[in-house]
Amino acid sequence: MDWQSITSLVVVGVIIVGLIRAPHLADFLFLGGVVLLAALGIISPDDAFSGFTNEGMLTIAALFVIAGGLTETGLVSHYGHRFLGRTGSPRKALQRMVPGVVGVSAFLNNTTVVAMIMPALLDWCRKQRIPASKLLLPLSYAAILGGVCTLIGTSTNLVVHGMLKSAGMPGFGMWELGKAGIPIAAAGALLLIWLGPKLLPDRKEFLEQLGESRREFLVEMAVLTDCPLIGKTVEQAGLRHLPGLFLIEIERAGHRIAPVEPNEPLELGDRLVFTGVVSTIVDLQKIPGLAPAADDNPIFDPTTRADLCEAVVSSSSPLIGYSIREANFRTKYNAAVIAVHRNGARLEQKIGDIALHPGDTLLLLAGPGFVRAHRNNPDFYLVSEAGDAAVPRHHKARLAGIITITMILLLTLPDILAPMGVAGDIAEWLGNRRVVFAFLAAGAMLATGCLSFSAARRNIDWQILVMIGAAIGLSKAMDKSGGAALLAKGVLEVARAYGPYGILAAIYLLTWILTELMSNNAAAALMFPIGLATAASAKVEFRPLAVAITLAASGGFIFPAGYQTHLMVFGPGGYRLADFAKMGTLMTILWFLVAMATIPLFWPLTH
Repeated sequence: MDWQSITSLVVVGVIIVGLIRAPHLADFLFLGGVVLLAALGIISPDDAFSGFTNEGMLTIAALFVIAGGLTETGLVSHYGHRFLGRTGSPRKALQRMVPGVVGVSAFLNNTTVVAMIMPALLDWCRKQRIPASKLLLPLSYAAILGGVCTLIGTSTNLVVHGMLKSAGMPGFGMWELGKAGIPIAAAGALLLIWLGPKLLPDRKEFLEQLGESRREFLVEMAVLTDCPLIGKTVEQAGLRHLPGLFLIEIERAGHRIAPVEPNEPLELGDRLVFTGVVSTIVDLQKIPGLAPAADDNPIFDPTTRADLCEAVVSSSSPLIGYSIREANFRTKYNAAVIAVHRNGARLEQKIGDIALHPGDTLLLLAGPGFVRAHRNNPDFYLVSEAGDAAVPRHHKARLAGIITITMILLLTLPDILAPMGVAGDIAEWLGNRRVVFAFLAAGAMLATGCLSFSAARRNIDWQILVMIGAAIGLSKAMDKSGGAALLAKGVLEVARAYGPYGILAAIYLLTWILTELMSNNAAAALMFPIGLATAASAKVEFRPLAVAITLAASGGFIFPAGYQTHLMVFGPGGYRLADFAKMGTLMTILWFLVAMATIPLFWPLTH
């Protein structure tokens, strides 16, 4: 044992403690650790920063952009509504939702899938009167189940894939992990559908819990030519039971229809007047062909990006006493008022006819840069962002789908050609260019306008990329310093009596423990060199251990902090730690048993 190995282990220990106590600093912890090891000469600068050119890390960056294109076009959320349909029970809803989420998550990052589907699922639950708490945790679990079916299902798979290639070994094929991942996903999906309705609580989501204390705005929505709600009744369109939103009246050809009956059909040109909370107003705006309107025309081109902002009218504002239309608000501020809140009172006038008073809170749909330009404007007391109200680019949805499917086919092609024994050189050439195909797809999303360059930047999770790049450098330090060999020796002493299967189980369980305490990518990166050293010492094949590390790193189900998607659904579902413990323990046991049965079957442990 020399000072290099001891130092490496100490640095890793500090990082682990830091990840448990401050997981939001993961990128700084890993980057600081690898820079320190390079400064001490334990690894070279080239090794320290080689992870930032790693194929897996770069592929993840491209997939963030591709997922952004699917989000911006509203493709997944649109088909999510259609797929869920109308059902009256949580079990039937799970039967429709879980297989679909597993399938989508096999090709998109888990976090992205949950982020895209959750708003549509919450909206659907409100309309169907089904508790969101029965579906949100299964949504998170199902996304993780799908993530282990393909190479690109989750960033963890790509991290280990990149580390394999950096170590001079073949990376994973597009469907290689699916040999174990698909049985795990199938068993896990059945568990969710069977026990989910029994074990999960029946709780109200956060919006419902707020009750009457919520601040309401008045908003008008115009029915445009391409609106799929035309011809449907208010009830059929799902506008009858929106949470925190009430349809006051419909203005049609100069006539007011109030109160609005459930069987009233919607027509082209209708102006729907709602009163409600900001979050539901944003959801309304994402319905194709339904756009906010403040005067005689819908505001902004539906294909452009706009931000939702709040501004409070100051006592010295020149707007006081003038109606929104008289003040020529849109021209003056490059923003349109879509809703007004005044001391909790429900305003009866049309938006354009409301005369502004000091203290009125205006909900604005504004062009990019509005907040920065008017933050110190004396016309307003306060200007702040209220949320992202970018109208989905529905007209680009089909194109985004074609680009994504083409990329998936190109990534899969090497796995189809190689076993056929034909065109071996072509299969190898294609397999070595997976990262290129991912970047070509990302470029196509930008070039075709499926998402803007600014949206692409927002969709890239730079923290994850920095952490992965630094973690790969740290892995090399563990390998070269001998720290990984020391830990491997400890694993062998415990597991040697149980043979190769005991070693496989030990590596899996160590990875699982780490992923429950820190991020899945961090757990995989830390365990990779330990698994490599263990395989060399025990004279077993490393590839099954690499598969075990990959699967176990995605198997964190018991603690909400173990996976980002769990944290995303924790608040909206009104969950408690016990909810995750009950369902997560069963899922963890099932995941482990299926993995231990399938890994040795497809990846022999010995020569």
